[in-house]
Amino acid sequence: MTSLYRCTVFSLLILFTGICLATTKNGFNLDDSLIPAEKIKRGGPPRDGIPSIDKPEFVPADNAGFLKDKDRVIGIYYKGIARAYPVRILNWHEIVNDTFQDTPILISYCPLCNSGMVFSAQDKDLRFTFGVSGLLYNSDVLLYDRQTQSLWSQILGKSISGPLKGIKLNLLPSSHTTWRQWRQQYPDSQVLSTNTGFRINYKKSPYMDYARSSDLMFKVEHKNRAYRNKELVLGLTLGNRHKAYPFTELSKQGLDSFSDNFAGKNLRIKWLQKDKTAMVFDDNGNELATVLAYWFAWYAFFPDTEIFKNKE
Repeated sequence: MTSLYRCTVFSLLILFTGICLATTKNGFNLDDSLIPAEKIKRGGPPRDGIPSIDKPEFVPADNAGFLKDKDRVIGIYYKGIARAYPVRILNWHEIVNDTFQDTPILISYCPLCNSGMVFSAQDKDLRFTFGVSGLLYNSDVLLYDRQTQSLWSQILGKSISGPLKGIKLNLLPSSHTTWRQWRQQYPDSQVLSTNTGFRINYKKSPYMDYARSSDLMFKVEHKNRAYRNKELVLGLTLGNRHKAYPFTELSKQGLDSFSDNFAGKNLRIKWLQKDKTAMVFDDNGNELATVLAYWFAWYAFFPDTEIFKNKE
């Protein structure tokens, strides 16, 4: 065996061994992940098994007869445009790749965490479109961008593996509220149409039993029994500090609006009990980006969270 032949065989063995030892799930290499690979779980569907909506169509609010007043929507008002994304549609797609006046916007929803979050889908000169990886961390959806194949944690709003590892997306203010409340606030709102290009019965929810149960489908890193697993909370992050506003505490407060101080900032909390939603504003009246989610999900990611307690 010649020296050149031996070297070639040895190199191929190293390459083959490296490929075999690489930790991959759903086609994503997790060796460089910020999250240990063993904590990233397969959710069931393969990559893109849950199809994103890449060419969203919209109808005027007056033509959205398929929505009832109590139906939940993720609403965003950005650049003078109001749009509502019904949860009954997001349950089946989890991602909408949209644009607002040529600005790429990511609308994301994780049914397991009940977390709807809206991001600016760009970083400097990079513009992204996203898909559903089929992977989960802390029971929360991991997205991937089609430009670099990097994985992104929804609740962290950060890339956890791939070329963009460590980069964070800009979280935008949005409302996780009822169609009644959103339409009352934005009567000229556009609404994501059920004409998505997919033959799906959007009248049915695949997560109805899950939402009613206290059980989780997947394990999470941190748990706290101060509230029910699926107690709704409004989560706020300022700098490196996190705070949860449990809806049971807001309900006890008995006020539609009240002041709070967090991370050295004076805040105004608006609580809409009928619509089971809340918003946070700074002392200049600007709405801050928040996350409405299940208590278990917020705590799983932020075990050092502060908690708003009713003073009474």
